[in-house]
Amino acid sequence: MELLVVLAAVAIVAGAVAQSVTGLGFSLIAAPALLALYGPRDGVAMVVVLAILASLLPLASQWREVRFKDASVLLVPTLLATPVVALVLSGVDASIVAIFAGFAVILGVVLLARGASWSGLRGIPGAIAAGVSSAVLNVVGGVGGPPMGMYAANAGWGPAQSRATLQFFFLIQNIVTAMVIGFLAPAWWMVAALAAGTAGGMMAAGRIPAGAARIAVLVVAGLGGASLIVANV
Repeated sequence: MELLVVLAAVAIVAGAVAQSVTGLGFSLIAAPALLALYGPRDGVAMVVVLAILASLLPLASQWREVRFKDASVLLVPTLLATPVVALVLSGVDASIVAIFAGFAVILGVVLLARGASWSGLRGIPGAIAAGVSSAVLNVVGGVGGPPMGMYAANAGWGPAQSRATLQFFFLIQNIVTAMVIGFLAPAWWMVAALAAGTAGGMMAAGRIPAGAARIAVLVVAGLGGASLIVANV
């Protein structure tokens, strides 16, 4: 248990840094360790609550760059789909949920690593597809980021706008997801790890090359997703 706590703390710090620098990555990095520590269902609830904080703190200094209209278009299908997905998956075995979460992380990593240049992921149809996909992945494994990362990559937003808009989207999405699947209060050491990672990420946001940060997020997230699958097969 002590080792899992240490790994979870490290994952939370690393995820918070990634979230501050790129606008996403907290859940991809932190989810595998937290699901291993708490189990699939409580782990997802904990990831969602911490992800709210991971987006809230950076957004306080980035809100002027948020593309609120674009974020709203993405949020409508996401929020409508969230309770439906939660209801459908309510009776599914926890280990199966964990395995699907692992595959969801790996799939997201692969799609993000490919660059995701796809004209179909634009406009209203693209927003609906990305929103519903994000809702499914968020309820299953707390990892709703990849579809949004793909959408942002195809939307032509600048780096600052992309980072801020994703922070805003994830803040609202995770608040609603927590209301649907249940709220768990994080331990003090989780909040401390999150605060440390966020502070470090915000200071490094303009210094770490975006490409290097992105590669690090993908590598760590891919390893974490694989560990979820292996641990529950």
